[in-house]
Amino acid sequence: MVVTRQINAQIRDSMAEGLTNDQFLIMRLIKSQDLCTSTYLAEAVAVGKSSITAIINRLVEAGFIDRTRDENDRRQVYLSLTNTGRETYSTAEKQVHEVISPYFSHFEERDIEKFITMFEKLAFLMQDTGGRNN
Repeated sequence: MVVTRQINAQIRDSMAEGLTNDQFLIMRLIKSQDLCTSTYLAEAVAVGKSSITAIINRLVEAGFIDRTRDENDRRQVYLSLTNTGRETYSTAEKQVHEVISPYFSHFEERDIEKFITMFEKLAFLMQDTGGRNN
């Protein structure tokens, strides 16, 4: 909890363009998906669709993301970063790296890679199985 709180506070204080940590996370997830939907985002961050919709609406209003309807299924809406959104995300990502890098400089590269791998596995288990063996 100490690590999460400290890093989140430092990132929040240095975030570009007045982005929140949640908005940055949503932009990162959108950037990583070819056809990103609000349902995917809600599942990825384990929150309700109404919470995701509120964040998406603010990002659309700020000009950071676009909504595009599927030509074959008008109910399906895809999210993508605008040019402004990509620039803002890139700036924010650099600022996040500036916050985190000094801490990682105290570790060997292999330890950092192992930490990231283990953290990603933990995230997968939390989303997929809830920690139960299948």
